[in-house]
Amino acid sequence: MNILDTIEKEQLKDNVTPFNVGDTVKVHCRVIEGGKERVQIFQGIVIGKRGSGVNEAFTVRKIAYGEGVERSFPLHTPKIAKIEVVTRGKVRRAKLNYLRTRVGKEAVTVKTIR
Repeated sequence: MNILDTIEKEQLKDNVTPFNVGDTVKVHCRVIEGGKERVQIFQGIVIGKRGSGVNEAFTVRKIAYGEGVERSFPLHTPKIAKIEVVTRGKVRRAKLNYLRTRVGKEAVTVKTIR
C-alpha cells in the first residue's frame, strides 16, 4: 500500500450518511463567528456529486426568498457536523443542472420515494 493511500485513509470520516443525487438533505455546518462556534443547517436538493476518497464533494441547491442558492461541500471535512437525509429522490440523471433554469414550485420538485 502506498504511503499517500495510508494518509488519505486516516482523513476519511467513518460515519457518513449514504445519500444520492436527488435526495433532499440537511447539512449541519459548523460556523465560527468570533470566538463562538454554532451549527447552521443548510437544507436543499443534492444536484451533483463528484470526486472520490478525500476529494469527494457534493452540491446542494435550495430556493431562499425567490433566489436559488447553491453550496458545495467537501464530504470529509470537519466543518460538517452531520448530514441528515429528509427525503429520498428518484432521478434519472447524475447531475441535476436542469433545476437551475426552473422557477417557483417546479424548482424544488423531484419525485420522492416513500
